[in-house]
Amino acid sequence: MNVVPTMTRTLRVAGREVETDAEGYLRHLDDWSEDFARAEAQREGLTLSDEHWQVIRFLREYFHEHRVQPQVRVMIRHFAQAWGPQRGNNHHLHELFPVGGPQKQGNRLAGLLRTKGEH
Repeated sequence: MNVVPTMTRTLRVAGREVETDAEGYLRHLDDWSEDFARAEAQREGLTLSDEHWQVIRFLREYFHEHRVQPQVRVMIRHFAQAWGPQRGNNHHLHELFPVGGPQKQGNRLAGLLRTKGEH
């Protein structure tokens, strides 16, 4: 039986190697740290602002509480209340996370699992 190796890469985070899959999702969720988020964001060409951190923290807190990632409509509802309708909308969230939006890039930077249906 042939075993197909899973594509793994490493990212240098605070002086140690952290394993991710080929797209940058953590192999081990316990390896997440703010340093990981910064290093992966830099690898993806993204400079994290306060708004990015608010989304990342929301994603992590929601996952910790519900054990699933929030759907985009949940994020929109939350950030529309937090930031107002001009910034708390789907368009702005995708501007913040241009490589797959908050459900892909946001989850990746938050150290969460790939969402259902991603390839």
